[in-house]
Amino acid sequence: MTALVAPLTRLMQIRFGPSAEVHAMTRLSGGASQETWGFNLHVSGQSPRALILRRAPFESSAKGEAIGLVKEAQIIAAAAQIGTPVPEIIHVCLPEDGLGDAFIMAHVAGQTIARKILRDEEFSLARRRLAFQCGESLAKIHQVGLFHLPQDLPVSHGLDQLDRYEAIFRGFDMHRPVFELALAWLREHAPAPLPTTLVHGDFRNGNLMVNAKGLAAVLDWELAHQGDPREDLGWICVNSWRFGIRDKRVGGFGSLEELLAGYQTAGGQPFEPSDITWFQALGSFKWGIMCLIMYQAFATKADPSIERAMIGRRASEAEIDLLNLIEGRPHA
Repeated sequence: MTALVAPLTRLMQIRFGPSAEVHAMTRLSGGASQETWGFNLHVSGQSPRALILRRAPFESSAKGEAIGLVKEAQIIAAAAQIGTPVPEIIHVCLPEDGLGDAFIMAHVAGQTIARKILRDEEFSLARRRLAFQCGESLAKIHQVGLFHLPQDLPVSHGLDQLDRYEAIFRGFDMHRPVFELALAWLREHAPAPLPTTLVHGDFRNGNLMVNAKGLAAVLDWELAHQGDPREDLGWICVNSWRFGIRDKRVGGFGSLEELLAGYQTAGGQPFEPSDITWFQALGSFKWGIMCLIMYQAFATKADPSIERAMIGRRASEAEIDLLNLIEGRPHA
C-alpha cells in the first residue's frame, strides 16, 4: 500500500487541486487477478468522497483472458452512456501516473456477497426486483454500439469457447464421462449464432453490487468481449451462482421469465427459456473445467492453497448440473 499512496496522492492533486489528500486506503476483498483499493479523497472545502482504485499488480505479467484495465474502463464508460448502472469512471491512468495498468472510479454503496444478498432481510425487496433489473441491464449492455468499444476487443462465440475449454480438458488427460457426454450434447445442439454484441462475460452473483432497492451497479468487466448475447443470460442461470437456492434459476433470486421480461422491456430481443438452456449448459461446462484447473494447481503444488482444493472438488457439482440440463431439468 505504501508504494501506492504517494503516486495516488500526486495524481489526485493534479486532478483536484493541491489540497487533495488520500485517506483510509484499504485493500478490498475479491479479484484474483486484479487489485481493488478503497480510499477517501479529501479536498479543501468539499465533502470527503469515497473512490476505488482498480489496478493490475506491478509484479504480475499474467493476463489470462482479462482484457486489461484501460479497455475495461472504456467499456464501462460506454455502457454508462446508455444507462447501464455502473460506477462513474473518474480517471484512466497513464504511464506517467505511476500506478500501472489502472483506473479510478466512484464507490457505489451496496453488497456483493451472494450469501447476504440471497438470505438477509435487508435485501428482501431487492430479491423480488433483481431478476427483472438484471434483464434490463443486460439488454442495455447488449445495445452498446460496437463502434464505442476498443477495436481489438476479442470476439468469442459459444462454439469458440467450447473449443477452447475442450482443449484445456484434453490437456488434463482425465477420464470424466459426464464432461464427454456434455461435449457431445453441446456440439449436437449448438444454436445458430446471433449477431455479435458486447458481452459482459461474467455477469453473476459476486459481480453485482446490490442495495436494499435492487441492482446498484454491474462490476468486474475484465472478461468483456464481443459475442452472442445469450451467453450473459445463460451464465447468470448456472446453478453454481445460485449459492444453494436451486429453485430460483436466475442467481438464486428470480426466474428466467422475470429476467427475459426485463430484457425485452429495455429493448432486448425476445427469447424463450429454451433459447438460454444451451448457454446455461455451456456455462456449467466452462465452470467445471475451471474447477479442474483449480484442482490441477493444487494437485501439482503449483498453488497448494486450500482454496484451490475446495474449488477443485466442485467439478462434480458441475457434472450433476450438466446431467440435469441434458435431461431437461434446468431448474434442478
